[in-house]
Amino acid sequence: MDILGFCMMVAWGAAAAAFAWYAASVAGEVTYVTLADGRRQERSIPLLFKLLLPLAHNFYPLIRRSIFAKPVADAQTLLIQGGFEGLISAEEFVSLQLMLLWLPPKLWLYNVVKRRHMSIMKALPFVLDLLTLSVEAGMDFISALQRNCKSRRLDPLNEELLRMTKEIQVGSSRKEALRNMALRVKQSDLKAVAFALIQADELGVSIGAILRIQSEQLRSRRFDRAEKLAAEAPVKMLGPLLLCIFPSVFIILLGPVLSQALKGNW
Repeated sequence: MDILGFCMMVAWGAAAAAFAWYAASVAGEVTYVTLADGRRQERSIPLLFKLLLPLAHNFYPLIRRSIFAKPVADAQTLLIQGGFEGLISAEEFVSLQLMLLWLPPKLWLYNVVKRRHMSIMKALPFVLDLLTLSVEAGMDFISALQRNCKSRRLDPLNEELLRMTKEIQVGSSRKEALRNMALRVKQSDLKAVAFALIQADELGVSIGAILRIQSEQLRSRRFDRAEKLAAEAPVKMLGPLLLCIFPSVFIILLGPVLSQALKGNW
């Protein structure tokens, strides 16, 4: 081996070792978002995103053109819904899309938003029950919210309620804070509850009665969703049955017959 080839091998080995060290150090980093009360909550980002984020600023001159205004706005909306506000900027996310051929980062973010919305949908009826009991026992709505946020673990719904209470504490009206939460999260059940409470404020209706009605409606909708999924299950199972199970059954049943037939022919 000549000296040039040896030097190239050493250079490639050093580059691979440096990249492996960089990837290992990035993989070990824990990423956080800061919540409304100052606490830090861990957020998981794919390793590939962590590796490419330092290169994102190279695409800013292109992304800041008017043609990318809508993708940046859409990315900002999805990042807020997914709970990544302050951790990844919209420009960084669109840069990742350019580096990764546009589609995979958005699919990941759609899945994050879907899981977050599902978590909110599951937790909301129980939170409404707690708020209903507290309000009907004589506690005001904001105090009931604060008590709920302190007593429950931090989940997506609790994070949004915590942010809403902080907005009210710094001067926003309850109606504004509820509307901001509904427009920020864009989860259908939470939006319905928020606008029902806004309407109750405007009409002077009892908050406790509205909370109880919304809780019952949410449970009814959850039951309807469960029935719909149960009805769809046989149709969804048909594909795997035809592709995987039926061929295996046919092989098991017809295998001995075909074997005997072939032996008879020989």
